[in-house]
Amino acid sequence: MKLSDFDFELPEELIAVRPVTPRTDAKLLVARGDTIADHRVGDLVDVLRSSDVLVLNDTKVIPARLLGLRHRDGDAGPTAAKMDVTLLDLGADGTWGAMVKPLKKVRDGEEIIFSDALRATVVSRADGQARLRFNVTGDDFDAALNAVGAMPLPPYIAAKRPADDVDKTDYQTQWAKHAGAVAAPTASLHFNADLLAQLAAKGVQFVYVTLHVSAGTFLPVKVDDVADHKMHAEWGEVTQTAADTIAKAKAKGRRVIPVGTTALRLIESAARGGQIAPWEGETDIFITPGFQFQVADALMTNFHLPKSTLMMLVSALMGTAQVKAIYTHAIDKQYRFFSYGDASILFP
Repeated sequence: MKLSDFDFELPEELIAVRPVTPRTDAKLLVARGDTIADHRVGDLVDVLRSSDVLVLNDTKVIPARLLGLRHRDGDAGPTAAKMDVTLLDLGADGTWGAMVKPLKKVRDGEEIIFSDALRATVVSRADGQARLRFNVTGDDFDAALNAVGAMPLPPYIAAKRPADDVDKTDYQTQWAKHAGAVAAPTASLHFNADLLAQLAAKGVQFVYVTLHVSAGTFLPVKVDDVADHKMHAEWGEVTQTAADTIAKAKAKGRRVIPVGTTALRLIESAARGGQIAPWEGETDIFITPGFQFQVADALMTNFHLPKSTLMMLVSALMGTAQVKAIYTHAIDKQYRFFSYGDASILFP
């Protein structure tokens, strides 16, 4: 497979920089095999069966974008440099991996000050990133970060506008629980309390898993041969309760439908032995055409970047030719793309 197999032309005006309001008014493309129909997300209650099980990622996006100052005493006197920091991952040693711009203006051992309550020391720098140790941890860190941090919007949105207070609601799911993600599971952003209540009343069952989405989800594929791509790793957990619920549903012939590629990647990681089981750890599962799905019977997802690993994932589920037809239809019908865009639900 070549990277060009997953490319397409996308008009710039179809890239969404704000979500629709209410969330359930977003368009919903429903693909069943080789048929395509246009709906709204609010129609999910009619699209789904009462026996369906939705797998939801309950990760919580942290306000990982920070602006600070690096102070330095030099021979010519004190200097300061503005630093733009995006937190990436929390290490076992308590340090945070981070993208720091401009990285060349900070040295190991120097401190970046974000507020009176929050500052970080640069522990090390490598591969274009830094590791930072903050002055506070636990609840104190969470409070300080929430006070000054901004939501880490995807690069294609951040290039057009800065994050604001509205994004703290818009870029968070209704069921966000476990803090740790630096990108949202965006298909889940379409749900509100009313839609969840309608689905529950119909009999649709919800199962919660956790995958802390990393900034690696936006990394471009830089190799021509897809097989040479190295997938980023993300931490996730499928609890005993979640695994048992999914296994029982599969045994009864009920459809298991992950909401978002993150939930799909996690449950398929937990089922590499042939059936779903409790699982915890880092997954770098790379799903491309030819992949044998063990759990997912369908997928609800947004529309993805050209030549991305997520285009490869949906092509594995639906077939490359059908995905091309789906995306051609979506562009023709003016669907909105990417994180704040419209949705699709794909039934192979």
